[in-house]
Amino acid sequence: MQFEAVIGLEVHAQLKTRTKIFCSCPTSFGAPPNTHTCPVCLGMPGVLPVLNKKVVEYAMLMGIATNCSISGNSRFARKNYFYPDLPKGYQISQYELPIAQNGYIDIEANGALKRIGITRIHMEEDAGKLIHDPNRPYSMVDFNRTGVPLIEIVSEPDIRTFEEAGAYLRKLRSILRYLDICDGNMEEGSFRCDANVSIRPSGESALGTRTELKNLNSFKNVEKAIQYEIERQKDVLFDGGKIVQETRLWDPAKNCTTSMRGKEEAHDYRYFPDPDLLPLVIDDAWINELKEKLPELPDEKKKRFISEYGLPEYDAGVLTSAVELAGYFEACVKEFNNPKPVSNWVMGALLGLLNAEGKSIEESPVSSSNLAKLLLLIDQNVISGKIAKTVFEEMAKTGKSPEEIIREKDLVQVTDISALEEMVVKLIADCPKEAADYRAGKTKVLGFFVGRIMKETKGKANPEIVNRILKEKLS
Repeated sequence: MQFEAVIGLEVHAQLKTRTKIFCSCPTSFGAPPNTHTCPVCLGMPGVLPVLNKKVVEYAMLMGIATNCSISGNSRFARKNYFYPDLPKGYQISQYELPIAQNGYIDIEANGALKRIGITRIHMEEDAGKLIHDPNRPYSMVDFNRTGVPLIEIVSEPDIRTFEEAGAYLRKLRSILRYLDICDGNMEEGSFRCDANVSIRPSGESALGTRTELKNLNSFKNVEKAIQYEIERQKDVLFDGGKIVQETRLWDPAKNCTTSMRGKEEAHDYRYFPDPDLLPLVIDDAWINELKEKLPELPDEKKKRFISEYGLPEYDAGVLTSAVELAGYFEACVKEFNNPKPVSNWVMGALLGLLNAEGKSIEESPVSSSNLAKLLLLIDQNVISGKIAKTVFEEMAKTGKSPEEIIREKDLVQVTDISALEEMVVKLIADCPKEAADYRAGKTKVLGFFVGRIMKETKGKANPEIVNRILKEKLS
C-alpha cells in the first residue's frame, strides 16, 4: 500500500517590540534570569494587562503580507494549563476570534510551485523558560521571556513532504524579516516550529491520526524530524500497529523522535474569553494605513530583479531569499552597474565564504562597496579574473580595499602587447616540438603555452591578449 503524508505547521514568531505584550518590561535577549519581570507578567494578584498597540500592528502586517483577512473584531482568551514556567496558570492567547485568518503563501519545492493555506494568525504571550540541572534532580525557571509577544501562524494541512515543509518555513521567515517584525533567530527561540504529521493511504481524503513534533530548532532538524516520523508511522502500520495521538520530541543526537506525552486537545485547555481585556476592534482605516506601509516583499522583489536587472529566475530567487542579501546586491549594483557579474560573485565567492565561516551577510568581511570596486578593476582589465579571486580572499582576511591589496602585492595585470609578444616569441623558440604539434593540428597544445606565459608573469598576463598573440605567432 502506498501512503502520503499530511503535514501542518504551527510557527511561533517573537515580535521585535521593545516591550512585552501586556506590560512595559523589556524584551531584549540575554539578560540575567528574572530581571525583566514585573507584577503584571508574573501574574501577581490585582494586576491588569494593557495591550501593546505595536504588537497588534505587527500581527496585522503579517496577516496582510500572507493574504489573510484581518478581523474587524477579535478578542483574547485564557488558555489554561499548569506548568512551572507559566506563573499565572494560564496563557493569554486568542482562540475563537483570531486577528487574521484564511490566507496563503506560495512556495517552490522539488521544482514546482505550490500554494500553502494559512488557517489563522493570532497573538499570544510567551511562557518562561525551564533550565534543567544536568547534575542534580531539580530545575530552575527564568521568567524573562514570560509575556514576550508572539504571533502563532497555523498552516492548513497542505504540506506533503519534508522539502515542502522546509520551503514553507524559509518563506515565512523571509517575509517576517522583510517586514522587520521578527529577527527569525531559531537558536534564540524567536522563530519556533511544531509539526503535526500524519499519513494516509494515497488517494484517500480522510486524515490519519497525527503526532505533534517538538524541539525543532533549525530548518535541517525540522526536515529530518518530519522525514523520520513519516517513515516511523509507515513502519507501525505495516507491522499491524496503530498510530497513537501524542507529542513527540526530536532527538538530533540520535536522529529519531521519542514519545513525550499524550497530545492535548483544545477542550483540555478550557479556553474562555479573558475578562481583563476588551474585544479588539479594528477599522478599515487602520488596515489601509498598514497596507500603505507594507514594504516590497520577497515575491515582488524577485519579479523586479528579473525585470529590472535581467537576472535568471534562479539568481533572483537566491538574492531575494533574505532582505539583507538583496540589499547587499543592490548596493553593489549601484556602484558597478553590471548585475550579472555582481550576482555571480555574490552567489559564488561571497556566499561560499560566509557559509564556510558560518556568518550572515550582515557579518560579511567584504563590504558591498569593496566588491563593486573589485569587479570594476576586472572590467577595466587592471586585474584578471584569476587574480581577482586572490584579491577577494585577501579582502576577506584583512578588510582592505582591492586597490590597496593590488598595490601592496604588485598584482596589476600585464597588458603591454610588445612585452607579451617578446615572451611568446621566446617561448615558441624554446619549445619547437610543441609548436610543431600545434601547427600539425593539435590545438590543445595552446593551453601548454598559455600556462607557461601565465607562470612566467605570476598570473598577471591578460589571458585574452596572450591567447591572441600565441595564435598569431604559432600560425
